[in-house]
Amino acid sequence: MFNFFSQLIRLTIVNGLLVGVIAVDVSGQQGQESVVNQPSTERGEWPHYTGDLAGSRYSPLDQIDASNFNELEVAWRLKTDIFGPRPEFKLGGTPLMINGVLYTTAGTRRAVIAIDAETGELLWNHRMQEGRRATASPRQLSGRGVAYWTDGKGDERILYMTIGYRLVALDAKTGQLIESFGHDGVIDLKVGVVYGTGTQIDLESGEVGIHATPTIARDIVIVGSTFDEGQAVPTHNNSKGIVRAYSVRSGELLWTFHTIPRSGEFGNDTWLNESWSNNGNVGVWTQITVDSELGLVYLPVETPTSDLYGGHRPGENLFAESLVCLDLETGERKWHFQAVHHPIWNMDLPGAPLLADITVDGKLIKAVALPTKQSLLFMFDRETGEPIWPIEERPVPQGDVPGEWYSPTQPFPVKPPPYSRNELRIPDDLIDFTPEMRAEAVEKMKNYKVGPLYTPPIRGTVDGLLATAAIGAMGGGTNWPGAGFDPETGIFYSHAGNASVNLLSVTEPPEGFSDIRYVSGVKGREFRRPRPVAEEAKSGSPRYVAGGISSSRGLNVEGLLIVKPPYGILAAVDMNRGELLFQVPHGETPDAVRNHPKLQGMTIPKTGQGGATSNVGLLVTKTLVVLGDPQETNPPERPRGAMLRAYHKTTGEEVGAVYIPASQSGSPMTYMVNGRQYLMVAVSGRVHSGEYIAFTLPE
Repeated sequence: MFNFFSQLIRLTIVNGLLVGVIAVDVSGQQGQESVVNQPSTERGEWPHYTGDLAGSRYSPLDQIDASNFNELEVAWRLKTDIFGPRPEFKLGGTPLMINGVLYTTAGTRRAVIAIDAETGELLWNHRMQEGRRATASPRQLSGRGVAYWTDGKGDERILYMTIGYRLVALDAKTGQLIESFGHDGVIDLKVGVVYGTGTQIDLESGEVGIHATPTIARDIVIVGSTFDEGQAVPTHNNSKGIVRAYSVRSGELLWTFHTIPRSGEFGNDTWLNESWSNNGNVGVWTQITVDSELGLVYLPVETPTSDLYGGHRPGENLFAESLVCLDLETGERKWHFQAVHHPIWNMDLPGAPLLADITVDGKLIKAVALPTKQSLLFMFDRETGEPIWPIEERPVPQGDVPGEWYSPTQPFPVKPPPYSRNELRIPDDLIDFTPEMRAEAVEKMKNYKVGPLYTPPIRGTVDGLLATAAIGAMGGGTNWPGAGFDPETGIFYSHAGNASVNLLSVTEPPEGFSDIRYVSGVKGREFRRPRPVAEEAKSGSPRYVAGGISSSRGLNVEGLLIVKPPYGILAAVDMNRGELLFQVPHGETPDAVRNHPKLQGMTIPKTGQGGATSNVGLLVTKTLVVLGDPQETNPPERPRGAMLRAYHKTTGEEVGAVYIPASQSGSPMTYMVNGRQYLMVAVSGRVHSGEYIAFTLPE
């Protein structure tokens, strides 16, 4: 398709690394030094991962609407197999589009590519070969994408973070390194990442990485961090979370925020017994949002080390699972809100906080909305941190795992109500296709402890209760693709898992495996160690965690989910009133339901799709909400694959759908070039390697 040999191929050495760039002169497409104003969705562009710095995922484009969505045709397709030593089966990127050029990451090497937005032609390609440093990373594959900056006078830059946790600045026109940034275009982000009370991690094998993109506001680039997390990890003295800001022009470090407060810092006293000094994680693993006008940054923070047991870290553990507001210029904490005290459920904040201007009781409020895995939508005045509606500290169930520290209460917003199922009610929520299936489900659930939200993990045993069964965390509520909103109406939208049952059980680890007293598992069952992250990335399937939060396999009835449909939904919340607007099933009814021998002849309403890995992102336009199926199906009327669907924004009615060859794996975006609107989405799956697909209407 492309004559790569006619292009300029350059190899350079940066800090001992082999760096490859395939480049062509794209000044024609870019309009060399012609950018006067900052790019924006108002101009038909998509300049940030979430469209804008507010996290809205909104575009005002309306050429594609309910009347013609079904007429969409494939404009072009780009397979990403060549951008790495092997194909990628989990392509999670969302491209940017500025001035007719798309920028994104691709492939198992996490290459950065520039693409002609109209034709799909590859314009340039940058990659780093990081060797063992990349192999050791807890965040493999291509990640979520890149960030863009311009001074409006011709200096245009693309910034991204490598698999090996380096921040790299590239010339947006050529893909060449910006040598005036950092050290010849590169900043080693591992420098400054520590464990314990301040010991520098190893620069090659030290554990830190990220999938999220940098966030750029004004002339400042902000980067988060994340680590190997899970329910069965070898030590609680892991690398510590850190958020840093750099000058986008020079790479100078401007400020650092410690998400585990050090001695003397605010929040340090919430780590009892000096436990801050020998615990880790608490990174910012997902997208950061910024209010440039107010000069405020909003951090969604993750869980401390060891998802299901925290006896080694007594106390509430700030700033774990918290929304933290910082000053953009200084990094000073302005306010914070902890969504979960002393986290032991893996309910880390999953996606970008949403910055929406809403009207409540006639008063205009600059708000920040915080979607969660537990489907609670917390809303605050984004300048002061004051809740828009009351948040109540309610008593929650206490546990009896030896050595654990339990918070007596957890915060619940009075409004809005939960936007998807977040606790398991027996028998009402169990499968009910037939009376026999319901009876079998009720009998199976007798082996599990079931309670309200925040029922803690138990010490499961094969001779008694196996685990706490809960909805949420993996596959519940909103996950990393995040939510979106319409800034014109103040309506919040999210795809939400509605049926993923998490099994929460801890047991003593095998001798020599971990210094944590209890890890995920069930006493009496064989302990299976998680696979290394690099091995997981190669296989394209999740690591097995014995008895833990992702291992609800087996908790089914005749091969069907033990929880009744809908399995996954599109939810809408009116943020002006704090009211649920609609919940509709999203996704084709799974093959296992449609083809089940005991369900033949029955009329089963659309179930939607859900599960531990079935969250997808969405796009909000002037007239539509667009998102793809999270799972592949093979109904008789079309080839095996999935559908990219469009919904009416106020009713939730599905108004159109087009075929995609695999499930949606990256969030959709839209843009306009030469008077034509395009929709673009990343797809991939277990047998379909990564591919970017652009749709447009027939000419």
